[in-house]
Amino acid sequence: MKSLIFVLSLLFSMNAFAAETETVGVKGMVCSFCAQGITKKFQEQPEVSKVEVSLEKKFVKLTYNEGKKLTHEKIETLLKDAGYEASFDKK
Repeated sequence: MKSLIFVLSLLFSMNAFAAETETVGVKGMVCSFCAQGITKKFQEQPEVSKVEVSLEKKFVKLTYNEGKKLTHEKIETLLKDAGYEASFDKK
């Protein structure tokens, strides 16, 4: 019984601290240098804990630090400053 309670409490705590993620489409990304530049741009943001860029699928997946998140306006500005366009219809 103690094992079951331990497992359930572990699962509950993992879910409570699950990091929030967001996937944003990136228009204009055509090469690996683009992907590296976008990765660096978002890694510099204190709200972001992890950045995954897919050059093939043209998106960036952002994982946020607990309780923090970039606004869509900020994401648009960061991408626009780097020469790209954000698309928020990506799932």
